[in-house]
Amino acid sequence: MRKSFVRVVGALAAVAVLTSVGCGRSTPTEAAQSGGERTGTVGIAMPTKSSERWVADGDNMAEQFQSLGYETDLQYGDDVVQNQVSQVENMITKGVRVLVIAPIDGSSLTNTLQRAADAGIPVVSYDRLIRGSENVDYYATFDNFQVGVLQASYIVDTLGLEQNEGPFTVELFAGSPDDNNATFFFDGAMSVLQPYIDSGKLVIRSGQTSFDQVATLRWDGGLAQSRMDNLLSRSYTSGRLDAVLSPYDGMSLGIISALKSSGYGTPANPLPVVTGQDAELASVKSIIAGEQTQTVFKDTRELAKAAVQMADSLLTGGSPEVNDTNTYDNGTKVVPAYLLEPVSVDKNNYQNALVESGYYTAAQVA
Repeated sequence: MRKSFVRVVGALAAVAVLTSVGCGRSTPTEAAQSGGERTGTVGIAMPTKSSERWVADGDNMAEQFQSLGYETDLQYGDDVVQNQVSQVENMITKGVRVLVIAPIDGSSLTNTLQRAADAGIPVVSYDRLIRGSENVDYYATFDNFQVGVLQASYIVDTLGLEQNEGPFTVELFAGSPDDNNATFFFDGAMSVLQPYIDSGKLVIRSGQTSFDQVATLRWDGGLAQSRMDNLLSRSYTSGRLDAVLSPYDGMSLGIISALKSSGYGTPANPLPVVTGQDAELASVKSIIAGEQTQTVFKDTRELAKAAVQMADSLLTGGSPEVNDTNTYDNGTKVVPAYLLEPVSVDKNNYQNALVESGYYTAAQVA
């Protein structure tokens, strides 16, 4: 666990550095002085309200845009692609000045964004990359490859694989195949896990190792629970499962439900290591209770700031800040991006990372 602690401290330091870097972005006053006015409406398209993080993202951005003087049109697509397409088209028809979009399906908006371009409406892709369109101006996100690295490294450290412990069993889960981030998370994790799989220190009894085999449409916790049930009944009728790579908290809770239904979670048969992402409140409480083991915290307050800075700069003649101009190729262009650092969180550091930072109150996590 010492190496996990070192990684956490390093990641927290990186967040501090990036936050200080953010202070060097063009300020609202500087942007306004360079041309343009803070009038009109910003269109914000979020994928779903079923995940608390997307509600927080939308609310954070709406509040920040409004504080600058803009009106906002905030819509949620309920994880239905056509809903989001229609919502964005309506925003274009209403004449929003800029669009900030977290896509449900990263490849579904090509024709719609051409309409936006024809109307002179710039586009900021938020957290999830919009694919297949040249009409994406900027991208605000986290270091998604690093998210997977943090999840997999936690498994490696907790099981003691670097100290030559093992072999241990592990099963892999990945996110939605229509979300560009899901492959980054998975590739980051496999960059850490693959050597141990190759050496036999990690054993995947199901044999399901490719992204296509382990992907979970729409990040659905129910689908993850059902798949975990099937894995346990087919591959773990004898012997135990030691770790589960789960990319998202909502899936992690479904996986844990399946594990508990199969007899895990007792002193004689403790739960395996189960990772996660987004530091959703239910999963934080699960971590405190000793069930889910880890999550990756992505401070949506800072991500909202980055997106607002980009959009505001586009509208007022400023220069959006980016720190990555090479990584995010959407199939048509490399989209300039601003990346924030994720933080690994477990029972040992949730207080510092989540409560003392003000993301949650002590009462919320109690």
